[in-house]
Amino acid sequence: MSTSFDKDDYFKIDPEFHIVGDMEHINHFPGVQTWWKSIEGVKRPMSAFMPKAAWQGMEPWEIEKQIDPEMLVLILDKYGIDIACLLPESMMDTTGYTSRWCSNGEMAKVVDKYPDRFIYHPNLSPIKHKGVQNTIWEMEYWVKERGAKIFKFFPCEDTYINDPELWPFYEKAQELGIVLCIHTGFCWTPPGKSKYTLPIMLDDVARDFPGLKLVAFHMGYPYCDDLNMVAMGHPNVYLSLSLLVPWALDAPRKFGKILGEALRFAGPERIFWGTDCPGLSFVAKFAVMGMREYQFSKELQEEYGYPEITDEIRRMIFGGNLARLLGIDPTVRRVK
Repeated sequence: MSTSFDKDDYFKIDPEFHIVGDMEHINHFPGVQTWWKSIEGVKRPMSAFMPKAAWQGMEPWEIEKQIDPEMLVLILDKYGIDIACLLPESMMDTTGYTSRWCSNGEMAKVVDKYPDRFIYHPNLSPIKHKGVQNTIWEMEYWVKERGAKIFKFFPCEDTYINDPELWPFYEKAQELGIVLCIHTGFCWTPPGKSKYTLPIMLDDVARDFPGLKLVAFHMGYPYCDDLNMVAMGHPNVYLSLSLLVPWALDAPRKFGKILGEALRFAGPERIFWGTDCPGLSFVAKFAVMGMREYQFSKELQEEYGYPEITDEIRRMIFGGNLARLLGIDPTVRRVK
């Protein structure tokens, strides 16, 4: 099994590296079947127009979902990713709120086995459906007993980002000093609801909790401009390019405007790279290649004033910015 890939010296932290687990026990739910039916549509913008050169050097296992932890580590090593924030999928709306796809406990077993490559990224969703106080207890446990520093909230299966009933949760998250990642923009997979995830709702949360470090996954796409306006006024809002980075390879002008406007309104210090890898190796490859090789065209630089992407900007986005928030030394490489 080859692991060859042109390595670089960029320290990389992936804030959104998924562990999905074996789904056989829940595939019979109608909501799960609805979710799977939507996946072909989700794949199209991610890979359908990818240049053939981007697929070169990949082996058959790289286009199959991997759930074996050792295979997940192999993905990290092959594509030069030092640390992955291991994120279990909840998606309880797909099972009528009866079962999770993958538990935080399952995630922790992998992190504990490979503590130099993975860090805890508990999924606290759904907050409202399972109870705000229950969620606060769970968050405190992971922080105080396990040392977790980064968490996810997936509003699509739960409620509006700025639902007032969530305020005690946000207050406790701010008190604990965690990094809170929130899915923003659109819900790509039904039965999740897109109306819950509009990035403008972050304005309310960021204003009332200015000490809470908020990471907006997926750049609020397709409402990137709205998110940029929120980030411009709130220095505690960070922007994650997860899911969108492969467009640097097959839709460079589109990606250029997404990244360029983020640089304009938030600056390079508040932008995170990410893969949104669901155990599919090629997703990680495209995300690494996209951020490593992308440069604004001369046309975009002249028309919009976008700056040249320097080596220092790449270092910040790839891992330096998130390392700062999580207290990780980016000078120590983990890649084998």
